[in-house]
Amino acid sequence: MSFVLRLRLAALTLIACLLALPAQAIEIEEVTSPGGIHAWLVEAHDIPFTALEIRFRGGASLDAPGKRGAINLMTATLEEGSADLDSQGFAAAQEALAATFHFDVDDDALSVSARMLSENRAAAVSLLRGALVEPHFDQASVDRVRGQVLSIIASDAQDPNALAGEAFRKLAYGDHPYGSSLNGTTKSVQALTREDMFEAKSRVLAKDRLVVSAVGDITPEELGPLLDTLLGDLPETGAEMPPRAELGLSGGVTVVPFDTPQSVVIFGQEGIAMDDPDFFAAYVLNQILGAGGFSSRLMDEVREKRGLTYGIYTYLVPKDLAETWQGSFASANEKVAEAIEIVKAEWARAAAGAVSDKELSDAKTYLTGAYPLRFDGNGKIADILAGMQLSHMPVDYINTRNAQVEAVTAEDVARVAQRLLNAEALRFVVVGQPADLK
Repeated sequence: MSFVLRLRLAALTLIACLLALPAQAIEIEEVTSPGGIHAWLVEAHDIPFTALEIRFRGGASLDAPGKRGAINLMTATLEEGSADLDSQGFAAAQEALAATFHFDVDDDALSVSARMLSENRAAAVSLLRGALVEPHFDQASVDRVRGQVLSIIASDAQDPNALAGEAFRKLAYGDHPYGSSLNGTTKSVQALTREDMFEAKSRVLAKDRLVVSAVGDITPEELGPLLDTLLGDLPETGAEMPPRAELGLSGGVTVVPFDTPQSVVIFGQEGIAMDDPDFFAAYVLNQILGAGGFSSRLMDEVREKRGLTYGIYTYLVPKDLAETWQGSFASANEKVAEAIEIVKAEWARAAAGAVSDKELSDAKTYLTGAYPLRFDGNGKIADILAGMQLSHMPVDYINTRNAQVEAVTAEDVARVAQRLLNAEALRFVVVGQPADLK
């Protein structure tokens, strides 16, 4: 999957999940284990199944200096054997228990997703504990997974979407960890050792950055001891969190030459944090401007009226340590310059702040009506609860969210548009062979 698509999907998924409202109110219980581990729980005893979502703040941004890609490689190697099991034994044990574990990492968090049957819960927790506390990181597994990562890096070097993402990251975040791919470079990944895996683990898998949610067939009395068994032996503290990123974006165009008949474009400017009082107004504005599919202004102007692209989208990207407002599209080389001018014109028009009653109503109707479909399983609910905690949202947020969307007025949208949007500050990164583009 291309970087542009991954970024867009990640941004939309994060915000969509966190800003969703289920059809019925969800009752969240706050649980603290005997050992002091905090979690959010939604009990659902209709089926004998539990979903656990575990997050460790910092994610790949906690890579040690000169070790870019270490936490990503470590995360991908966690399930390659632990305790007295090798990689095949670990996989066979999961299958025998009908349990599933998934490990992933992004710029801000390392994620562990676990699904288990009630009858096998104790054994599944023991197996997962081994991966988190006692991973082998044997040399053969590290080398095999390293090869997979190097293959991804090589593929990205030939992918215009990935190249656009890399160039935009560097411009936006500079030397901050956000400014480079969490995969690392060919050189940095080739240099990583087995010992680096243990060091990377100690930097991020620690209790001082832990977030946990559980949904399903488990009570608070059962969850507390489970948390201590699963996570209690992790170190108390990990590496120091990096500072906030200083955005280096300024208006203009950056061209990355690439031999292709169609150019890929990422554009963006400074964004807004999710805890900002104006976030909901910005979220509604983004729906009107570029997130609303065929009903958005940019899609109408750039695709429908002029046929300059098959699709154009905007998305808020509220990372933990920086916020951007981005968009992306692809266009034939000879049409890119015109498309960029239309984007800037629409950005400037939006910055003036005026939205019609229909635009506002349609955006709010969609935002309050479509997202409840995301609460259609224990795993998805657990994922949303973990995301809420990472974003420091209150425990009642799910059940009050729609009222906050409905409260957004045209005046709110105008104020936020005038505060945030700046067409002259938009930085466009173009990968391709654009014609007549200065």
